[in-house]
Amino acid sequence: MLTIHRKQAILSALKRDGQVIAKTLSEGFGVSEDTVRRDLRELAAEGLLQRVHGGALPASPAVADFAQRQHIATTAKTAIARAAAQMIQPGQIVILDGGTTAVQLAQQLPPGLQATVVTHSPSVAVVLAEHPGIEVVLIGGRLFKHSMVAVGAAAIEAIGHIRADVYFMGVTGIHPSAGLSTGDLEEAYVKRALASRAAETVVLASAEKLHAASAYVIADASAASSIVVEKATPAALTDPFAALGIAIVHA
Repeated sequence: MLTIHRKQAILSALKRDGQVIAKTLSEGFGVSEDTVRRDLRELAAEGLLQRVHGGALPASPAVADFAQRQHIATTAKTAIARAAAQMIQPGQIVILDGGTTAVQLAQQLPPGLQATVVTHSPSVAVVLAEHPGIEVVLIGGRLFKHSMVAVGAAAIEAIGHIRADVYFMGVTGIHPSAGLSTGDLEEAYVKRALASRAAETVVLASAEKLHAASAYVIADASAASSIVVEKATPAALTDPFAALGIAIVHA
C-alpha cells in the first residue's frame, strides 16, 4: 500500500472510530509500527490528527486565532453561552476564561445580576465594564495575543489569591481519556491554576471540541463538574463523559 493510501485509510479510521492504535494499523497494513508512526507524525504536522501514546486522536479544529474564531459556530456559541449564564447565581464569585464563547457568556449576563467576575481576558473585561451589577477583577500578565488573555508568572501568582464559586473554562479539546486540552503550554498552566481556585469547573464545549485533543493537557476530563454542549449533541458523544460523573447541560 502506498503512503498516500495508508494516510487516507488512517484518517478514515480516525473519523469512523474516534481514535487509531499504531499497532493495530501496522498489522492491518502489513507494515512496521515505525512506518505507521512516521505516517502519524506527518499527518500531525499537517494538523490532521493529534498524536497520543500508542496512536492518535482527532485534532481539534479550534486552533485559529481569536479574530477568526469569532466567526466559527456563532449560533452554537451563543446558545452555550446563554445556558452557562443561567447557571450563575447572585452574589457568586465567577471566573470567566478567555475565548470567544466566554465573551458571548459575558454578553448574556442579565442586567440585574449582582456578582463578581474574575477574568484574565481583556475582551471579557471590556464587555462587562458597562454592566451595572458586575464587579470585574482583571488578572494581569503577559498578553497572549493569539487568544487575547494574560499568561505567565504574574497571572499565576494573582490567580493563587482567588477563591471562586465556579470557573467557566474554554478548551480546544475534551476527550474522555485524553482529558481537557488546549493548543498553548502557558494557557494550559493558567487554565489549570484557575480550575484549582474554583469550587466547580464548567467546560464550554461546542461540537467540534468533543472527543478531540490538542497538544497541551490541562487536566483529566473528570476535573469538569459539568459540560455545556449544544442541544442537538448526540448522546453517543456525551455518554462517555456522563459515565465519568460529569453533568451534561444541553443549551
